[in-house]
Amino acid sequence: MAQAARAARAAGAARALWPGRCALAERLGGRPWPPFLAQSRAGFAGAAGGPGTPAAAARKGSPRLLGAAALALGGALGLYHTARWHLRAQDLRAERSAAQLSLSSRLQLTLYQYKTCPFCSKVRAFLDFHALPYEVVEVNPVRRTEIKFSSYRKVPILVAQDGDSLQQLNDSSVIISALKTYLVSGQPLEEVITYYPPMKSMNDQGKEVTEFCNKYWLMLDEKEAQRMYGGKEARTEEMKWRQWADDWLVHLISPNVYRTPAEALASFDYIVREGKFGALEGAMAKYAGAAAMYLISKRLKSRHHLRDDVREDLYEAANKWVAAVGGDRPFMGGQTPNLADLAVYGVLRVMEGLEAFDDLMRHTHIQPWYLRVEKAIAEAPPVH
Repeated sequence: MAQAARAARAAGAARALWPGRCALAERLGGRPWPPFLAQSRAGFAGAAGGPGTPAAAARKGSPRLLGAAALALGGALGLYHTARWHLRAQDLRAERSAAQLSLSSRLQLTLYQYKTCPFCSKVRAFLDFHALPYEVVEVNPVRRTEIKFSSYRKVPILVAQDGDSLQQLNDSSVIISALKTYLVSGQPLEEVITYYPPMKSMNDQGKEVTEFCNKYWLMLDEKEAQRMYGGKEARTEEMKWRQWADDWLVHLISPNVYRTPAEALASFDYIVREGKFGALEGAMAKYAGAAAMYLISKRLKSRHHLRDDVREDLYEAANKWVAAVGGDRPFMGGQTPNLADLAVYGVLRVMEGLEAFDDLMRHTHIQPWYLRVEKAIAEAPPVH
């Protein structure tokens, strides 16, 4: 019951912030009140003498005596159910705190990825910051046999073993939101995943695409959200910039790392070196892939309406992010990185070692923040 109430509260809040985009709100918003709350409402309604209640009927006979009896009875029932709810909530918090101690030891994670993929890098940044141990399976980008078990054919894919439950999580932002919800709330991961339903649709090119409802939203109750964020503004800010990293920042990576033929070749040399390729595949990918991506990057520049010199868009985005963080806090999350910090860091990290990354550090104000996040991840203590 408490879990249903939690889901309903989270769905209501999600609906308020993301109108028209939350299928979960439609699934959970119409559930009836939990029985103990329904009884409490009935008790208080009786105490108030609402229509059709014993108090209303009593007023027709002996108003003072029967009205007082109804008031006492309704108030007693209300107090009883309220007290029972508070005791149950305390029990749940105690159980959750105990479960929290063994979360990371219980959870066995396997990440299927391309190392140079910015979405995969986001997930690694999250896992590393939370000191969650995980195994990495590098996927061959040509054959993709490593993920043949999955009907979802993109990376990252995270397979999570939680006790006897084996769950597959798809989409980088869903993976991060679901795991953070699990870590903060202690809800079963199997249940948490249901809060992020996939939605299939056809895009403008007639291709089927999968989107996930609520993927920037953490499914927390009010106390958990208050403890984590301190206020609604911080929560909204984190969601806004996580989405910005996915919808804008990530689309600046390819046009910048494949900006010139020389940069494209250097990028593919890095991809082949860090990825999972056979000898022949690697040689073909390095030269044919570099040439193809150099041409594709030009189309990407046009599709996203980038400047002729795409470095300017990258610099502008970096400085916009630094301005949003501000000078009075080390991270957007305050004294520690939040999910937006980790997302932006993860996206930018895939350019390390390339000319675009060096230019970014040299020509923008982002380096101090970037190094702070890097240090925070390296020094992050385990969850347990």
